[in-house]
Amino acid sequence: MSEHLVVSESTAIELLHGLVAVPSLSRQEAAASAWLVGQMQALGYTRAFVDAAGNAVGEMGAVDAPHTVVLLGHIDTVPGNIPVRVEKTSDGAVLFGRGSVDAKGPLATFVGAVAKLGAQWALDHNIRVVVVGAVEEESASSKGARFIRDRFDGLQAPLPVACIIGEPSSWQRVTLGYKGRILVELEASQPMAHTAGPDAGVAIVAVDLWNWISAYAANFNQARDKTFEQFQPSLRGLSTFTDAAMHDHVTANVGIRLPLDFDVEVFKTQITSWAIERVGLDAATYVSDGSLEPTFEMLSFAGPLTTLTLRFHAHEQAWRSDRNSFLVRSFLSAIRQIDASVRPTFVVKSGTSDMNVVGPAWHCPILAYGPGDNALDHTPNEHVNLAEYWKAVLVLEQALRNLPDLL
Repeated sequence: MSEHLVVSESTAIELLHGLVAVPSLSRQEAAASAWLVGQMQALGYTRAFVDAAGNAVGEMGAVDAPHTVVLLGHIDTVPGNIPVRVEKTSDGAVLFGRGSVDAKGPLATFVGAVAKLGAQWALDHNIRVVVVGAVEEESASSKGARFIRDRFDGLQAPLPVACIIGEPSSWQRVTLGYKGRILVELEASQPMAHTAGPDAGVAIVAVDLWNWISAYAANFNQARDKTFEQFQPSLRGLSTFTDAAMHDHVTANVGIRLPLDFDVEVFKTQITSWAIERVGLDAATYVSDGSLEPTFEMLSFAGPLTTLTLRFHAHEQAWRSDRNSFLVRSFLSAIRQIDASVRPTFVVKSGTSDMNVVGPAWHCPILAYGPGDNALDHTPNEHVNLAEYWKAVLVLEQALRNLPDLL
């Protein structure tokens, strides 16, 4: 499509439909990234390419523009085959498909809105707009976001003056923050023993860990009524097996959502003390290995009977942005400009997003925006209302048009 042509509602819907129709399970995003880059090239983006991490990247404006705005969405999805189709409902046409809400709807919103602005707008206002369809957001590795974070580091490329994260919030609402996260994995083993013997089975070690974390949460959350302020653990898996050397093993996986003021190093110290006591050690005689990845740490403890290993990974600190930033003001104004009858609202979320990755590094105004009901994330019924999607495109376009007067 030539740059001077207007991106219509039907064009934007075709973009979303096509993107959702290309499967992009996390770590299997190559086909979708290539497809989206082709669409951005056709829509008149100044530059469009797949970067070294596998992200789909499109840019409008000069590379040396004094202001860089990054629109960071993600192109990967969780598993689930939902037939891609448009159905009529009492609320209008809706598009079904895995990723239609989380988060290809927001990503297509980014691509369509920036295409509506056009390259000449970016040049005229000395703004470089960078749209990213990041890989591996759903894998807890956030490989794509980390790559973009490190690219725009103030040395290789300028630090962004603003960042918009592509996540569903509904077209009339902006998301200001996300809780942090840490994943804790336990593996324990003991020599094989008869169930009628005097020693407790190895599975009890996992039960004891969960009871300790639950008690920790209950104590921490006293007088914390808001979910965003709470320490929230969830038991994600527990299994046992016996190996060929006749040792019984138990593994357990615990995911924990963290509040803004949480000190993860203090938590690690306290859970380490529990592990030392649990295996019957007199001192902290354990082995630590943090070499596998930046957010990975492994501690191993060998007691008289029980060997216990704790693994901490996928840690992201909680992040909440300033509701009075120029970026927030641009969105509030844009929502009212598109529909004067609507009162814009704010939300903070108990999950995590790539805001947790780039926020602490860039320290720029940041928020998350995108169409869709986040209650449908990862569900078998995932779908987005197409009228809402188009309104989100219009809001985002207007929010970006508002920025030059606010920078």
